[in-house]
Amino acid sequence: MDDRRDRLRALGELLRRLRKDAGLTGKDLASRAGVTQPTISQIETGQLLPLPETVERLVQALQLSSEARAELDVLLTRLREEVSRLKGGLAGRESANATRVRAAHQVASFQSAMMPALLQTADYARLALAIGRGVDEDAVSRAAAVRVEAQSILFQQGREFSFVLTEGAVRTWPGPASLMQAQFDRLVQVSTLPHVRVGVVPWSVQVPRFPLHGFTIFDGTASMVESLTAEHTLTDVDDVRVHVETFEAFAEVAVYGEELRTLLARVGTELQQLGTRPN
Repeated sequence: MDDRRDRLRALGELLRRLRKDAGLTGKDLASRAGVTQPTISQIETGQLLPLPETVERLVQALQLSSEARAELDVLLTRLREEVSRLKGGLAGRESANATRVRAAHQVASFQSAMMPALLQTADYARLALAIGRGVDEDAVSRAAAVRVEAQSILFQQGREFSFVLTEGAVRTWPGPASLMQAQFDRLVQVSTLPHVRVGVVPWSVQVPRFPLHGFTIFDGTASMVESLTAEHTLTDVDDVRVHVETFEAFAEVAVYGEELRTLLARVGTELQQLGTRPN
């Protein structure tokens, strides 16, 4: 309980400082954000955990600079962790991640071991959420449903999405060849959207850096890294810069368009052959 109070107090202090930096009174901010003044007061005094939708309204109302947006990401991270803890389990975490994506205008994801969450089919998502976690089937199904529903943002105008995968991520098959073929079809489909770029770094290319882990960059101000047990959000300018530079380096040697489709077709054929081999 004390930890929760500390988190709520930290959220409130940050919001109060950002509001004052913007030259707004509590009443002004409430009016701009379309919330009640008591709501602002309760958040700033650590008495209320704001809903993700409320936080998004505050983001728009404060019209923050890039530096302040980086600070705000810390607020969103704490909120996401609290929401996840309160809702419990994988579904709460997925809901919080969806909120983060909805708040971003530019998302860049590099993955070296698995498909990005925003590109996963429902079957792939269930396996990605279940394998090695020791959670029950119902919890996995709920979380997968939230993850897949969040993908509708890919079809919204005014946003930019960039995905770069290594061939190793493409060839990591958690399920049968038919599941992977459906996943490859999904990659091809999404890659045709005008504001979405999907590329794969083939094994025939010398990598520009060691792909130690995957990460997702939000608006160039924060990068989220998923480990085996938790997710870690980096907001330090130097840390984010390294991730941006790493993403760009891999993006430069990736294949796109027709070359991407040819690569996926070849890998799909090879996985199909592996799947039909006798044990």
